[in-house]
Amino acid sequence: MKKVLIINGHQKYEGIAEGNLTKIFIDEASKFFENHNFEVKHSVVESNYDIKEEVDKFAWADYILFQYPVYWMGVPWLTKKYIDEIFSAGNKTVTYVNDGRSRDDASKKYGSGGLMKSKYMLSLTYNCPESEFSNKQGFFDGLSLDEANIATHKTFQFCGAQPLKTYAIHDIFKSDLDLNLELKKFNKVLEENFLN
Repeated sequence: MKKVLIINGHQKYEGIAEGNLTKIFIDEASKFFENHNFEVKHSVVESNYDIKEEVDKFAWADYILFQYPVYWMGVPWLTKKYIDEIFSAGNKTVTYVNDGRSRDDASKKYGSGGLMKSKYMLSLTYNCPESEFSNKQGFFDGLSLDEANIATHKTFQFCGAQPLKTYAIHDIFKSDLDLNLELKKFNKVLEENFLN
């Protein structure tokens, strides 16, 4: 049975970011995985998690679905704290052994000391429109969605995890947002990433 860890990286801000959209996507993913006979575990960064238990979940998982809102062009600060604590606590056992370099072997490059064998998917909620990515006149100066989220990707790469296709919902505060259509798109990406 395939094993997936779903991480809820939401951080609540009263009246602005209540976590409802994140919950909708996590519930949809949970249903998808259960319907396809995955074993599922959950982590919530906005909780009193136990660091050792979280590290054990990373060791257990074949796949990681990392669901979070993008705040100020990155992960919420509680999510960054979670990453710092869990990825660091997994040093030499689960996440990485060292930075990969060796004094005895110059061919070993920085960032090649990862221990994780899992694959991961980023699922992001954004207020900015999709048109801002891969557009030289856009806010992100031509960067793609994945390039604009390079810090998170590089964190996983440093630890040896392999990326799957990223999903993002955009313009989340627009009144004409078609959530049903977005959930169909989300399920299509889940199928591509986890059933092929």
